[in-house]
Amino acid sequence: MLVNIIDFNTLGDERGSLIALEANNQIPFEIKRVYYLFATKPGVARGFHAHKALKQIAICLKGSCRFVMDDGKDKQDVILATPNKGLLIDAMQWHEMYDFSEDCVLMVLADQVYDESDYIREYSKFIEAVNSHVYSSAK
Repeated sequence: MLVNIIDFNTLGDERGSLIALEANNQIPFEIKRVYYLFATKPGVARGFHAHKALKQIAICLKGSCRFVMDDGKDKQDVILATPNKGLLIDAMQWHEMYDFSEDCVLMVLADQVYDESDYIREYSKFIEAVNSHVYSSAK
């Protein structure tokens, strides 16, 4: 499956809403790193890479943005615009992010700490890896 959206249970009452996220429960892995993007300038695109092994979940806490997900064979657009849905970015999925709203806050939960050697930053090398099935066991 190219795009995997996880729905988070929203709790709350007249005071407001709450979403609780737990590793190996709503989040299908141990969380080793959390980061977030905000104040993205108009017209700026981000991403343009894949990871050999890293798995992530992107959650748009405020505003909206568009992802283009690519498994090397198919591409699919996904708009994140609500804090109760998360986009699972699996290993060996090329992803690009566009159309950030002015108020967008995008939080990402990752199953590993930052490791530059896990990145594939050239699309041609990503396609080569997908076609060689070198990383097929990582999926």
